[in-house]
Amino acid sequence: MVTLRLDNIGTRYGKVQVVTGVTTPIIQPGTVTAVIGPNAAGKSSLFKRVAGLAHGTGTVDLGSETKQRNTICYMPQDTGSTAVLSVYESVILAAKQGSSLRVRADELAHIDGILDALRITDLAGRNLGELSGGQRQLVAIAQTLVRDPKILLMDEPTSALDLHRQMEVLTFMRDVAKRQNIIVLIAIHDLNHALQYCDQAMAILDGKMVAFGPCADVIDRDLLRDVYQVDGHVERNSLGHPHIVLRGPSYETDSRHGTVVMHSPTAETTLAAQ
Repeated sequence: MVTLRLDNIGTRYGKVQVVTGVTTPIIQPGTVTAVIGPNAAGKSSLFKRVAGLAHGTGTVDLGSETKQRNTICYMPQDTGSTAVLSVYESVILAAKQGSSLRVRADELAHIDGILDALRITDLAGRNLGELSGGQRQLVAIAQTLVRDPKILLMDEPTSALDLHRQMEVLTFMRDVAKRQNIIVLIAIHDLNHALQYCDQAMAILDGKMVAFGPCADVIDRDLLRDVYQVDGHVERNSLGHPHIVLRGPSYETDSRHGTVVMHSPTAETTLAAQ
């Protein structure tokens, strides 16, 4: 059985260290982990390091499993493609990556099932270049799922989707994780979606993991202030689900200089006190 544990993971771009010392507890199959944090926190770089697409320090421990071709699959944030292929052809090529191009009937049935589950069967004959950003994102999910990964790393898979599709895809991915007993990590900005659809959260700030645990334990007033620099809290909505209520950016008054300091993840802006 595949599990996932990161031990002191780090990576750099040239001389710039972008991920440092990320160590997690064992992540079990059948779970969805939200990877959260502000822009440029290091989430994508962490995914690339775990997927073996970037060099660096530390160990990606898969438990008793030996890494195979499709053990870990990474779906990048940028899903643009200039290939002159139909949607169906692109999904077939993803399924056959690194193996014989002869396609069996059961593989075609598997592809048909994924396209149907994502409700993009009507796109099968369309050229990739003709698709909208949201449609390309759904096709990228199909291209990833058809490879039957044991660990799936999804970098903002709902960023180009409308609200209905976001909820639909996140529900689908949660069901896939449990039904196929795989590990899913999703980089996501909508913290309310993380609270609703994910089992646990990993918070990344400045390339370091600052929190890991059940979503309701990780996503709280302190995280909103310290990681996102916003003033807010989490309360239960009418359906009993945890929900974030935001009041605005986090401000502190500097009594020494009579100024208001607005905190952000990468800088501080000083405003004249009113």
